[in-house]
Amino acid sequence: MSNQLFLFTDGSVNPQSKIGFGAVLLLQDLNVSLDEAKTLVKLNRFENTSSTKLELQVLLLALNEIDSDNCHVIVYTDSQNIIGLPARRERFEKNGYCSKNGKLIANHKLYQEFYRLTDALKCEFVKVKGHKVSGQKDPVDQLFALVDRASRNALRARGI
Repeated sequence: MSNQLFLFTDGSVNPQSKIGFGAVLLLQDLNVSLDEAKTLVKLNRFENTSSTKLELQVLLLALNEIDSDNCHVIVYTDSQNIIGLPARRERFEKNGYCSKNGKLIANHKLYQEFYRLTDALKCEFVKVKGHKVSGQKDPVDQLFALVDRASRNALRARGI
């Protein structure tokens, strides 16, 4: 029997300063109160980043902290880039992570780390639609809203 974990990640970045905050919520059970879940959200600050890079950095930081023995991780994200990465793997690897003009693609090291970790942890990705109206949020949306709000509030609170 494998251990199932539920991982919620989101990030918020200021494009001018290139400073961002990532929020992570890792749960063993989705039947947790929102008050309890709120206390479990972890924040991290990232510098010299972009929105695409930050979403990856936050996810990789969280995945690196999970013990990979017999683990199945369901990742909830609103990042289209992350959702699309599994389908882009074959092309990336076939082309040596290079673009058509032979240059290494941006974030190639992060993509390689993504594939290494998601293989080890047997990750499954679920696209969450961010910023839903409260009345339309199911429990997963409500949990995702915690990481979304935490990353945005961290950026605002620090005036970045």
